[in-house]
Amino acid sequence: MEESGRPRLRISGGPRDPRRRRTLAGAALAAVVLASMTSGSTTLAPPLRASAGPVATGGETALGPCRITATLGVQMSEGLPTPPGYAHSTGTVRALTLMVDFPDAQGTESALSRYAEFFPQTTQWFSTASYGRLAYRPDIPVPQWLRMPQAFSAYGIERGSPYEPGYRRLVKDIVTAADSRVNFAAYDLVNILMSPNAGPSALDTVLSVTFSGNEDAPLADGVPLSNTSFVYSRQDDGSGSYRETGYRVLPHENGHVFGLPDLYTPEGGGAVGHWDIMSEDWGANNDMLGWHKWKLGWLDNTQVGCSARAGVSEYVLSPLSATGAGRKLVFVPLSDESGYALEVRTRTGNDEAVCKPGVLVYRVSTDVDTGRGPIAVADSAKDSGGCTRRPNVHAELSDAPFAAGETFTDRERGVRVAVLGADDAGNYRVRVTRGA
Repeated sequence: MEESGRPRLRISGGPRDPRRRRTLAGAALAAVVLASMTSGSTTLAPPLRASAGPVATGGETALGPCRITATLGVQMSEGLPTPPGYAHSTGTVRALTLMVDFPDAQGTESALSRYAEFFPQTTQWFSTASYGRLAYRPDIPVPQWLRMPQAFSAYGIERGSPYEPGYRRLVKDIVTAADSRVNFAAYDLVNILMSPNAGPSALDTVLSVTFSGNEDAPLADGVPLSNTSFVYSRQDDGSGSYRETGYRVLPHENGHVFGLPDLYTPEGGGAVGHWDIMSEDWGANNDMLGWHKWKLGWLDNTQVGCSARAGVSEYVLSPLSATGAGRKLVFVPLSDESGYALEVRTRTGNDEAVCKPGVLVYRVSTDVDTGRGPIAVADSAKDSGGCTRRPNVHAELSDAPFAAGETFTDRERGVRVAVLGADDAGNYRVRVTRGA
């Protein structure tokens, strides 16, 4: 079902590494949990003059050709700006978080322990990724397990299950169980943390899923629960960093709530690799692509360059993870539905697995559905095997960035990107050459 080119509900869930998620063992984590529940004051970054995201503004003729728009009928199109119906992605976002168990899958540890698997790490991840422009506020008005009236098996939920009828019945039961203690209208999105033993073993399949922009969702306190993520048992990457990075399935699922598509394909993560959490949300920590940061309103217009005219143009790009001013993204439009994006990735911020810093080049297509490859990274060293051996990091694309002296060329479309050099601060100078 679609409206104005936007799917009214979106199911997330796709290929995952066979080493799946395990539950967090250990003593009670009440002190950590209570600290992360406290709503302290937060200083947000100044308001933006963004041409994407929830604070979209128009009229910037220089950027106009680079704001390739959403394609009608495409599920979760990469086009700008994000259509209405999704959660806003700047300012303060209130995330209702409920822990749910079942008669046949009862929580074996406290609900607060389950909550602590994801927070405060998720809050910090969004703060870092957004340069402080998104203040993510999880709230758990019910700090105990919410017991469902039916066994998990009774809902008929499997990998890839649609919203109807199983998830709709489950949402109704959650609302009934929580309504006396929760004002659903006070929140921007909903996270449902399932008991870790709900459903099949995470070694066998992954069930985590998001339904976003779903205006037909059941009402609670007068509002539809249209942006809801269901998080099941998590995935252990086997690297020993599981406790530090296993939470990242939640920011991935919430990425859908903000309107972002899955970047992996039915074949796996070979299109984008570990360069965006919407591609690989397991293993080492990773950031989002600059295109997504612009789409979400985390990059200002002054931080985006648009190379739309024939001829030669040069830009200085600062690392994507660097805070403050500086150009972070250059876009080279090819048509109304596609173009190349350029950005600098280094081993800083949320990017901990970058083994070859440099200029990442990737193609964005707004006419490709989520999970079908709407973004494809250009590999500067094809068939090299990559430069990392970290578990669950796509090795082949790990050395994809172009270093000083290297060049990306698309002869068919007359586009050439030369990396001219880099300075000690990690800024790269690039030259874009376009044919007539």
